[in-house]
Amino acid sequence: MGDVLSQSEIDALLNALSDGQVDVEEMKTTKTQKRIRVYDFKRPNKFSKDQIHSLHNIHENYCRGLTTFFSGNLHSVVESAVLSIEQITYDEFIRSLPNPTVLALYSLSPLEGTVLMEVSPALTFAVVDRLLGGQGEGAEKNRDLTEIEKTIIENRLRQMILISEEAWAEVYELKPQFLSMESNPQFTQIVAPNEMIVLITLEVRIGEAVGMINICIPYLVLEPILDKLSTFFLFSSQAKVSSPEQVQAIRKKIEWAKVEMVVFLGTSEILVRELLDLTKGDVIPLNQSVQESLPIYVGEFMKFKSVPGLNGEHLAVQITEIVKEGGEQNE
Repeated sequence: MGDVLSQSEIDALLNALSDGQVDVEEMKTTKTQKRIRVYDFKRPNKFSKDQIHSLHNIHENYCRGLTTFFSGNLHSVVESAVLSIEQITYDEFIRSLPNPTVLALYSLSPLEGTVLMEVSPALTFAVVDRLLGGQGEGAEKNRDLTEIEKTIIENRLRQMILISEEAWAEVYELKPQFLSMESNPQFTQIVAPNEMIVLITLEVRIGEAVGMINICIPYLVLEPILDKLSTFFLFSSQAKVSSPEQVQAIRKKIEWAKVEMVVFLGTSEILVRELLDLTKGDVIPLNQSVQESLPIYVGEFMKFKSVPGLNGEHLAVQITEIVKEGGEQNE
């Protein structure tokens, strides 16, 4: 029921109408106007905002695992982040892909259906170039992969898919399994063209190269666990306290991380002419005294001091001191 006007309000309204301050037609138009929300029946939104937020959180976790994997595998600085999450039809997604590209089909057991991961050509060729000894530069133009390149990329795709298991662990226990690798988007009809999918786009930066990873998950695949996605969003916003078991698990993973260790014997300056005249048996004097300890660097930080020597028939160094300064910010 609308608000009831008092006698004084009615008199004021009648006076305004008689004086022309209020237009009757304008009042009718204002009354009949309603808030209308555009709805496209061809593209119905099947995921709620809570579920989209949950998928965003899940794939932020996935990006952290992906960054760790690529950093260790490519020995390069890698950054990855969730760029966007949107709901579109499968046909729109397929039509937006270049041909050829890299497509990985995989399952998320026990969920039924197939999930699709597309790695952009720019990122694909940057990974191949890095693994084959280059600086991580992409190809000048898009092309099909060679047999060697296919093998290299397929091995990385298998690992990238396995990483998603840990990202989904807090929501549902899934067992991702690689099915096949394709290059032509038209040969990957995992659902009907008009079926809705959620498209997660990730941006990956390897050195100076930037590429995209698109993860296409059909609505039919996630439908059985949509309620868990809503619940996960509610609890993921709360502060989390790491248990001693989680801390120990993270510590074990870090212990297996590979880092570069370098021993500096010293430096010297010689002329180019002297460098060209060097022959077997020549001696280059260094600025390091034989009485001084040799610094050992782990990454960018000096962590140890040592003395050179032999271990059997092999050259070796013996650690004499642990350097506590530098690189301790995260300890």
